Amino acid sequence: MGTDFIAGIVSSAWAYPVLEVLHLAGVALLLGNLLLLELRVFGWGATLPVRDLARLALTLAVVGFGLAAVSGLLMFAAQAAELIANRAFTCKMLLLLAAACNAGWFHGRASLDKLDALARVQMALSTLIWLAVLGCGRWIAYL
Repeated sequence: MGTDFIAGIVSSAWAYPVLEVLHLAGVALLLGNLLLLELRVFGWGATLPVRDLARLALTLAVVGFGLAAVSGLLMFAAQAAELIANRAFTCKMLLLLAAACNAGWFHGRASLDKLDALARVQMALSTLIWLAVLGCGRWIAYL
């Protein structure tokens, strides 16, 4: 990524706010679809085939994650030094690692096929981690 491009983000009156909106839209798409799948795992909407719902929800969640990741990386590039020194940002990055590990665990043990108590714990943990990511993301501006 060129320094001229990043300088353009920093100097623009609208680029960073647009990135923030895209970032939040991506997070909403991600978290909203994970919550939908979690409700199904917990037994709500039991008439909906879990595999079909998971295919749709996880596809949209991945799109949301991609949007959040790209916009987040651009925002990070625009103020890397400040963010690296920010405790809330560090906490957010650690929580993202925890979310990735939890997702890997969930899919690695084929929890969607089992829908057992551990699958429900993993889904609840995922939601709690992502809510904490949201909290840290908002807190970045205040530290």
